Amino acid sequence: MIIIKNQQEQEIAQNFDSEKYFFMPYKNNNANSKPNNRYVNRTLVRTTVFQLLYQEEMNSGSAEEWGENFLNESLPDHEEIVRFARRLIAGIREKKAEIDEKIAAQAKNWTIDRISATDKNILRLALYELLYAKTPKAIVISEAIKLADKFGSENSSSFVNGILDKFS
Repeated sequence: MIIIKNQQEQEIAQNFDSEKYFFMPYKNNNANSKPNNRYVNRTLVRTTVFQLLYQEEMNSGSAEEWGENFLNESLPDHEEIVRFARRLIAGIREKKAEIDEKIAAQAKNWTIDRISATDKNILRLALYELLYAKTPKAIVISEAIKLADKFGSENSSSFVNGILDKFS
């Protein structure tokens, strides 16, 4: 995965084969800052996990090449934070088919393949936390909407909210 951080990297990226690589715009996770608040750290983890899931979706088979490096570069050097991220990623990968079935069942008139990669991966992350990690529903929906606002389209937050609201 390549994250474009500045104009020089943008110019370098133009020389790559766009059929083989997908470039994710840089959204300033700022791994060097160490927020003091546990919940701020979890928001950073969710953002990073979403980016990792999105990258896997866009570049299938590439996760082993860069996944661990991406976590190390994107998250503060704090054992609990990194452990939480790894737990989310492993759980989502393990339950992906099951989660996708649940999304498809609630997304009326939408197949899982028709849902944008952004929305789909936000939903995967949120549903994993809601159904398997037992994170409170209000937190899951709030964090998912923030991700949809930050990374999704104009209608992403409404779509994500509508799907997640159907789960108790």
